[in-house]
Amino acid sequence: MTSMTAAQPLLRRGIEACVPSPSMIAAHAVDALIAEARLTPKPALVDERGSGAHRDLDLDTMLRSAHALHPTFLAIARAASHAAPSQVLREQLARIGREGEAAMMRATDGSNAHRGAIWIVGLLCAGAAMHAPDETEAICISAAKIARFEDRYAPAASSASHGARVAERYRVSGARGEARDGFPHARRVGLIALDGARMRGLTESDARLDALIAIIASLDDTCLLHRGGLDALHAARRGAKQVMNRGGAGTQEGRAALMRLDAELLALNASPGGAADLLAATLFLDSLRRLV
Repeated sequence: MTSMTAAQPLLRRGIEACVPSPSMIAAHAVDALIAEARLTPKPALVDERGSGAHRDLDLDTMLRSAHALHPTFLAIARAASHAAPSQVLREQLARIGREGEAAMMRATDGSNAHRGAIWIVGLLCAGAAMHAPDETEAICISAAKIARFEDRYAPAASSASHGARVAERYRVSGARGEARDGFPHARRVGLIALDGARMRGLTESDARLDALIAIIASLDDTCLLHRGGLDALHAARRGAKQVMNRGGAGTQEGRAALMRLDAELLALNASPGGAADLLAATLFLDSLRRLV
């Protein structure tokens, strides 16, 4: 009879056999960023049509940024493999993330294309290195546990970032709160909207747009708050709910409402960048569970 002690390594090896390789995780993370960038039409965001409300970004820049982050996501997944959430891992991933941000800035000539995604998708890469690809909740929970540790070596400038200042001013959780809470807008909003749209027979593009709109409708997006204050946030959430109430991106009325939302946010020079990062997270988690 196999003892419990002897069985534990066998059980661990069985779990590890189900976990995607770091190279696969990194590839799926980059693919998710590319899919989000190319999705069209998105309200006031960079897409195939143009730069949206962003003067320093375009689709080519977003794609260069995504490809430049492959080594970052690979290093994160490798660091988290055979590991558990801990203070040491949190700070190791933070260092990798800062190096990734520097690589992104070099690739984009100084444009902040994916700073939020490095944090959000990067943490999910770490979670994905610890679990089977269809264990979405476990992936998110492990990523959240990592996020709850403080980075004792974080540069002082990180606490003065746009997102940090906006989160404090408007008393919203921001990207850090989203991660520490287990990515509810990806797991409980984005994925559910994506699945529902597919069940209704929508095209994949329209299903992904519906997922984005669902996220915008409920997220306290610090990118919107930074660029346009509460007026922009309220306009985005109100407009997104109108798209949903009119049947979503796959209906004529819903698409018309989406284009009205696009025009309104462009007039406010504000874009839902936080929602875009969480859509990328949604697409990443979705791509993993479809491996099974």
